[in-house]
Amino acid sequence: MLPEQIRSLIEAGIPGARALVRGEDGVHFEAVVAAESFRGMSTLKQHQLVYGTLGARMGTEIHALALRTCTPEEWQHLAAGP
Repeated sequence: MLPEQIRSLIEAGIPGARALVRGEDGVHFEAVVAAESFRGMSTLKQHQLVYGTLGARMGTEIHALALRTCTPEEWQHLAAGP
């Protein structure tokens, strides 16, 4: 699976989400996902929402996904850097 495919699935599954996905070997990936819908959710619930967009691909086509979730404001802070 390609990082772009994962990004598309996440962004299609969470309205207004923005995702950056990296992965070198096609089965292990890292993602940062920002969405307004994460506001007020626990980190666990945010991650469950993202994993839900990937469905059965988790554990099969995607062996591992290191995930960081944030609100759009937190995304802007990340993009600005230190």
